[in-house]
Amino acid sequence: MSRGYLISFEGLDGAGKTTQIDLLVRWFKEQSLPYKRTREPGGTSLGIEIRNLLFNRSDITLTPLAEAFLFQADRAQHFATLILPLLAQGTHVITDRCFDSSIAYQGAARGVGEALVERLSLIATQDYQPDLTLLLDLDPANVGIRTDITRNPGSQREHQSRFDTESEQFQLSLRTAFMELAHKYPARIKVIDASLTPEQVHQHIVRFVSELLYKE
Repeated sequence: MSRGYLISFEGLDGAGKTTQIDLLVRWFKEQSLPYKRTREPGGTSLGIEIRNLLFNRSDITLTPLAEAFLFQADRAQHFATLILPLLAQGTHVITDRCFDSSIAYQGAARGVGEALVERLSLIATQDYQPDLTLLLDLDPANVGIRTDITRNPGSQREHQSRFDTESEQFQLSLRTAFMELAHKYPARIKVIDASLTPEQVHQHIVRFVSELLYKE
């Protein structure tokens, strides 16, 4: 039995990850490929509780380090109980965010330290890294516009999270960190212009995924 591949989606909030994951899932079904869709945080029962703390409890003020450890707790549970067992049985896993987000958000933008967060993340994943990371590159100035559900009535978001409403400088720091990661890991991280039409973005994604799945 061949091992499954882990495909992660990254990018600023509002970059279109949910739409593109929907389209990729449809493509996987058309190809009759075994897959599991998941997300970080929130891919397990424990992760759902952690996600609620991180995104919905505005009454709790988290320090940057506490926030970083909550994401790592979610990740450790996620990999140990869901992702790694699925990959071992030959199922491909498509995840909305993985540890590159922690490096960008907590490591860089929150100032915890990118090297530290990367080390913690690899401990949480048992040294496993995504086989392919699809980075949807969005202009930071558009984050607030794209995540504001009053301007986007068809949005799948219920509300803006604490991350959506961060300053543009915070979003600029995130984009810089993501692009530095893409430069550091060019074989794994593929950058796609999020300003393209959804179908154009999807075509790029299918090309990268096909290269991974059907490589000789």
